[in-house]
Amino acid sequence: MVYNFSEHSSVINTYMAEIRDVSIQKDAMRFRFNMERIAEIIGYELSKNMKFVSKEVTTPLGVSVEKELEEQPVLITILRAGLAMHQGLVRTFDRAESAFVSAYRKHTSPEDFEIYVEYLAAPNLDNRIWVISDPMLASGNSMVAVLDALKRQGKPKRIIIASAIATNEAIQLVQKHTPSNTEIWVGAIDKELTAQSYIVPGLGDAGDLAFGVKI
Repeated sequence: MVYNFSEHSSVINTYMAEIRDVSIQKDAMRFRFNMERIAEIIGYELSKNMKFVSKEVTTPLGVSVEKELEEQPVLITILRAGLAMHQGLVRTFDRAESAFVSAYRKHTSPEDFEIYVEYLAAPNLDNRIWVISDPMLASGNSMVAVLDALKRQGKPKRIIIASAIATNEAIQLVQKHTPSNTEIWVGAIDKELTAQSYIVPGLGDAGDLAFGVKI
């Protein structure tokens, strides 16, 4: 299942416009905050597809029957660009455990690169719901490499991917490497992927915009 927020009118469209805007991008704090808000909204919406159970809650005046998540997901983020989105998801799923994975491109030529995954810190991942955040799904290669690394730690019960911007190429590649019940939630799907695997119109490098230009 792919849910594209740009196909519907909501306040998330405003935040998407701001993270793309070159003038607003100059404010790194604003960029990070918008990424957090986008992720928080995505988390709220995807929670509607999760299972809940009833629970009695004692109030000062009586007992109320409320609903809570049947199980907490594991929030997995791809360093470093995913940290802002991770913060937004943590606010939504504030009792969830977290996992962190490093993945980066190592270019062998201007157009060719390999994905390296060098760090993974995670709780028990076996038979758990994985919510994986990464701002940009460009070629999809980084996500596939991360999924391969995660699967060595356990088999997921369900995979949910949250991104700000994706391409159809990335979505198709991820779908080939994930179970049929995988969900992909994106702020927008852009049409063009360059030979260097950059999204157009995109927004640039999310990690650099959030945390400073890397050298």
